[in-house]
Amino acid sequence: MQIDIIGVPIDLGADRRGVDMGPSAIRYSHLQKKLEELGYDVHDEGNVEVPIAEMCQITNPNLKYIDCIVPVSRRIAGAVATSTQAKHFPLVLGGDHSLSIGSVRGAARNKKIGVIWIDAHADFNTAETTPSGNIHGMSLAILAGLGDKSLVQLWDESTPVIDPSKIAIIGARDLDSGEKVNLSNAGAMVMGMEQIDRYGMVTVLERAIERVSRDVDGIYLSLDLDALDPEHAPGVGTPVPAGLSQRETHLACELIAETGLLVGMDLVEVNPILDGQNRTAALAVEFALSALGRRIWGG
Repeated sequence: MQIDIIGVPIDLGADRRGVDMGPSAIRYSHLQKKLEELGYDVHDEGNVEVPIAEMCQITNPNLKYIDCIVPVSRRIAGAVATSTQAKHFPLVLGGDHSLSIGSVRGAARNKKIGVIWIDAHADFNTAETTPSGNIHGMSLAILAGLGDKSLVQLWDESTPVIDPSKIAIIGARDLDSGEKVNLSNAGAMVMGMEQIDRYGMVTVLERAIERVSRDVDGIYLSLDLDALDPEHAPGVGTPVPAGLSQRETHLACELIAETGLLVGMDLVEVNPILDGQNRTAALAVEFALSALGRRIWGG
């Protein structure tokens, strides 16, 4: 299988600058070399063109930088769709989580897919519920068909991109009140830290996989590094205490890999300005390897 590395140096969806350097930080941690050591043919497709914030304007405080995020999302969707239609595996490096508006849509072109969203946040706000106006907190809702029409549709009328019943959010621990209503109404699965603590990661992931893999063509994994406890992954813009451990996150990726259904993956919210010795970017690489089949012992 060929893996296409697609960088998205976007920080327009978030409040804190620096996450646009995430793709470079992840590449610097020997991503391509380590993937090739697993036996993959790896092509780095470079970065999707993203304007800097100074070139954009906030025309709606509840949808910050939407006028720039919409065309960027179209470019991301096009790049990912090109990869998947060639039967390659798109590995999308962020950049803030608004990039998934495009990446998941591109992977879902002419396919029905389920989504596993590993994140401290559900990213299920809309312009009506957002406390910040940051679009990276709306991306999964947009994919489920909720929110501003220009983001929900991008270039066509096909909505939602993902059936909400085929969404499983893992590791959530910071949900806004209006966002909870949206999630409940949509019927998405939320397996927060309480469920992981009670039942363990294996049970939680098995339930999530069973939910999102039924009657689909594949599973897309979107992994936000703030899902981890900040002790392990300090280089993120919106850290939340009491998160996943490194081992729990590896296990989640390993269980998803074992399904044989993974069709694409995001690694998002790596902010090297807030990191120490590129620790968080290096972790992102290790999780990609686990999701793509690397094991400590193959017996």
